[in-house]
Amino acid sequence: MAYNKKHVKIDLWPEKEEKEKKYSKNREALKLTVPTFLLFCSICLIFLILLSPFTSPPQTTSFAASSPPRTCEQNFTVYVYDLPKEFNTNLLQNCRHLNIYTDMCPHVANNGLGQPLHPGGGDSETWFATHQFIAEMIFHARVKNHPCRTWEPNNADIFYVPFYGGLYASSVFREQNLTKRDELAVGLVDYMSGQRWWGRSNGRDHFLAFGRTAWDFMRSSDEASTDFGANILMQVPLVRNMSVLTVERQPWDGDNQFGIPYPSYFHPYTSAEMLTWQDKMRRVERPHLFSFVGGPRKGLEKAAIRDELIRQCADSSRCELLKCESGGSRCHDPMTVLGVMARSRFCLQAPGDSFTRRSTFDAMLAGCIPVFFSPHTMYTQYMWYLPDDKRSYSVFMDEKNSTLIEQELSRISETWFNSDVVQMREAVIAMIPKMTYAHPNATNYNLPDAVDVALEALAMQAKAKVVYSL
Repeated sequence: MAYNKKHVKIDLWPEKEEKEKKYSKNREALKLTVPTFLLFCSICLIFLILLSPFTSPPQTTSFAASSPPRTCEQNFTVYVYDLPKEFNTNLLQNCRHLNIYTDMCPHVANNGLGQPLHPGGGDSETWFATHQFIAEMIFHARVKNHPCRTWEPNNADIFYVPFYGGLYASSVFREQNLTKRDELAVGLVDYMSGQRWWGRSNGRDHFLAFGRTAWDFMRSSDEASTDFGANILMQVPLVRNMSVLTVERQPWDGDNQFGIPYPSYFHPYTSAEMLTWQDKMRRVERPHLFSFVGGPRKGLEKAAIRDELIRQCADSSRCELLKCESGGSRCHDPMTVLGVMARSRFCLQAPGDSFTRRSTFDAMLAGCIPVFFSPHTMYTQYMWYLPDDKRSYSVFMDEKNSTLIEQELSRISETWFNSDVVQMREAVIAMIPKMTYAHPNATNYNLPDAVDVALEALAMQAKAKVVYSL
C-alpha cells in the first residue's frame, strides 16, 4: 500500500464555516426584506396603540432556561472548602510571575481554560489555548458548578481543598530559601489541621488536585539530593492521609497519589459537541502511518529515546514529524499539533522532562493510537481512566527494542488493519469524553468527564475506607 505526505485539511470548526456561508447567501435577501419588515412593524405598532384601551393589564411571563441545570446522578456528595484567598485566587493577581518561563496571565483567564482559539464564538466557545499545567484551576471551576456539590459538610462523602499548589510551586522554583519556598504549603497544612471536618477521618476523605507533577511537591530531606525547585507538601504526614490528584504520580511511592489527565484544548458545553467531535475523528482521513511531535531532551536518561524517534520519523516516508525546537512556535499552536495527530494512525509518545506528556491526551483527542516506550507514561498513572487491557487502545515498545518502529507499526497496521487496529482506534475515541475537561459552565452535558470520573472514584474510595474502619 502506498502512502504519501499530502496533508489533509482538518477543519476544527465546520459549524462556523457553515454559518458564514449561510449568512453570506442570505445577505442580499436581507437587504430586500428589511424595508418591508420595518413597514410591517410600523403598522403593528399603530394597531396596538389604538387597541390598548381595550386590552387587559400586561402579565409577566417567566421563561425557563434553555439548558436545565444538571442533576446529580452519582451516589456521592462533595464539599468544597472556602479557603482563604491566599491559597488560590490571590495567587492569580501575580499571574505574570506564576511561572519562571511563561507569563501566565493569558492562561489563567476563563477559569484556567485560557484564551479562546476561535474568538467571537460567544457563550458556546469550546476551543481554548489551554496551558498544560493548569488543571487545578479547571478542576476547581468544574467542582464549584458540579451537581453533586453540597454546602452541608455533615452530608459530604468527600472534601475538596482547592489549593492552587501547582501555580504556587512554579512561582517559587528559583527560591533558594527553602523556608520561604515551603511557606504557603506549610500554611495550608496548618490551616487544614484546625478544621472541624478534617478530624472526622484525619483527612482521609479530603483531597487536593494539582496541575503539576508529584515531583514538584516531593523535595527530599536528604541534603545530598539534587534540588529541582520542589517543595515538601506531599512529604508532610498530614498530607499523606489525603488523596492527591496530579497529572503525574510518583510510580513507586505514591500510594495516595492518583493521576488525572492533562487538559487538552477541547472543553465542550454540550454532549452533542462531544459526540460530533468523536464522529469526526472516526471519519477523518489518516494518510500517515505514524507521527511524532516533540523535541530532543539533552541530559535526561529517560528521554534518550527521543533522539531515536526523531531520526526514524525523519527518515520515514510514512511518518509526519513536527520537531519542536527552542524558540519555535509551531509546537505551541494547538491546531498544528492536533492536525498532525489527526492525520496519523499511530502517535509516538516518548517521555520528556518527566514520564508523562500532555501530548498523549492531545493524540487521544485526535483519535490517534498512542505508542508508549515507558509504562510510566500512561499505564501506571491514570488507572481510573483506562481499560484493563492496555493492548485494546495502545501499543507498547520497550525502548531497548525500538529500533524498527516503522516495521513494527506496519506489521500491526497491515496484519490487523481490518479488525484490531480499527477496534483500537474506536477504543481511543470512546475514551475521549472521560479524558476531557468539559467547560465549567456546561449544563447540557451528560457524559462523564475527567472531573466526574475522579470524583466518583474518590467517593468510592472514601466510602470503602469508612467501611474498613468500622
